[in-house]
Amino acid sequence: MTTTEQRESPKGDLWTADRRGPTIGIILLVTLLAFENMGVSTAMPSMVAELDGNDLYAWPFLSFLAASVIATVLSGRLSDLRGPRPSLLIGPALFLVGLLVAGTAQEMGQLILGRVLQGLGGGAQVVAVYVLIALVYPERSRPAVFGLLASAWVVPSLVGPALSGWLTETLSWRWVFLGLAPFVLIGVLLLVPVLKNLPPHTPDQGTRKGLPLAAVAAGVGVVGLSWAAQHPSGVNLLIGAAGLAILVPALRILLPKGTLRAKAGLPATILSRGLLAGSFFAAEAFIPLTLTSVHGYSAIWAGIPLTLSALGWSSAAWWQGRNPHIPREKLVRWGFVLNATGIAGVTLIAPSWGPAWLTPVLWAVAGAGMGIAMSSLSVLTLGASSDVDRGFNSSALQISDMLGSALLVGLGGVLVSALASTAAPTAAVVPFDLLMAGIAVLGAVLTRRLGRATLED
Repeated sequence: MTTTEQRESPKGDLWTADRRGPTIGIILLVTLLAFENMGVSTAMPSMVAELDGNDLYAWPFLSFLAASVIATVLSGRLSDLRGPRPSLLIGPALFLVGLLVAGTAQEMGQLILGRVLQGLGGGAQVVAVYVLIALVYPERSRPAVFGLLASAWVVPSLVGPALSGWLTETLSWRWVFLGLAPFVLIGVLLLVPVLKNLPPHTPDQGTRKGLPLAAVAAGVGVVGLSWAAQHPSGVNLLIGAAGLAILVPALRILLPKGTLRAKAGLPATILSRGLLAGSFFAAEAFIPLTLTSVHGYSAIWAGIPLTLSALGWSSAAWWQGRNPHIPREKLVRWGFVLNATGIAGVTLIAPSWGPAWLTPVLWAVAGAGMGIAMSSLSVLTLGASSDVDRGFNSSALQISDMLGSALLVGLGGVLVSALASTAAPTAAVVPFDLLMAGIAVLGAVLTRRLGRATLED
C-alpha cells in the first residue's frame, strides 16, 4: 500500500458496508442537534412573545443546559455499566418527545419542559456516540470520524438561523421543533442494526459513588454561572458565586483525579478541552458586540466572522482526519497556537481605531485551531480509555467543555459590567481577550503532559 493510500484509507473505513449505517446515523443525529441548537436562538423571541413568557426568556436555554449536563454524566455512567446501546435508544427518544412537547407548547411551562427533555436526550446521545465510535471504528479511523462530526455542524451554522427565521415568519416557530422529528426517527433506525450487533460489554465493577448527586450539582452550578453571565448585577453575581461553590466539589467526582492539577495523561487531556473551548467561545461571545457597538456593523455583517470560523473549524477538522499519522498531541499544540493567534489578533479590533475588516480572517484562524485540536483531544481521550471507563471519560470531556465555556464567558460578562458597558465595551474586551489568549498559550504549554494516542496500522 502506498503512503497516499495509507493516509486515505481511514476515511474509506467510515463507508465500508458494515460502517456506512452507523456513520450516516451518527452524522444525522449530530446534525439534528446542531440545527436545533442554532435555530432555537433565532426563533426564541417569537416563541416567548406568543406564549407571553418574556419574563422567562432565559429559562428555555438554561433548562436545556442544566438537563444536558445531568444527562451527560448519567449517560456516561450507564454506558460504562451497559454499553452505549441504552443511551442511544433512550437519548433520541427523549429528544424526539422534547421536540414534540416544545413544538405543541401552549404556555411557557410546556416549552421549558420540552427543552428539558431535549437537553436530557441531547446530553445522553453525545456521550454514547463517543463510546459507539470507540467500539465500531478502528483507532486510525477515529480522527476522520471526529472530523465528520465537526463538519456536521457546518450546514446548521450556515443555514440554521436563516432557515429558522424563514420558518418562523412564513409558517410558525413550532416547525423549528416539529420539522426535525421525522429525521430523528431516521437516525435511530440507521443505528438499530449496529446496536444489535455490538460486542458483549464488560461492565464497570467500580462504584463511582455520588455520581447522580454530583450530576445534579453540576447542572445547578452551571446554570447559576450562566445566569450570572447573562445578567451581571450584584445579586446575580452572588448567584454565580453560589453556583461555583456548588460546582467545585462536584468536579472532584465528575472529572478524573488530577484534572485540575493538569496531571500528565488523561487528566491533562480533559483539562485541555476546557481551556480550549473556554478561551475560544468566551472571546467569540464578544466579537459581535464589539463590531456592532464599537465599529457600527450591522448584525448581519457582525456575524460573518463566526461563519468563517465555522468553515475554518470544519476544514481543519477534515484535514486532521486525513492525516492520522500525525501525533495527536502535536495537533493539539498547533490548535492552541492558532487559537491564541486568533484571539490575540481580535484584541486589536476592540479599539475604535482597530482594523475591524481583519476580524473574519483572524477568527477563521482561531476556528481552524479549534477544528484541529478539538477532534484530536477526542481521539486522545478514547485512546486513553478502556471498555469500563469510556463513558465516564467521554462525559468528563463534555463537562470540561461546557464548564470552561460557562466560566470564561461569565468572567467576560463580569468584566464588561465592571469596567465598561455593552454600548462601549472596549475597556473590558481588551484585557479579557488578552487573558483568553494567555489561557490558550497555557494550553499549548500543557500539551507536553498529554497522553499520546497510538494509531493502529
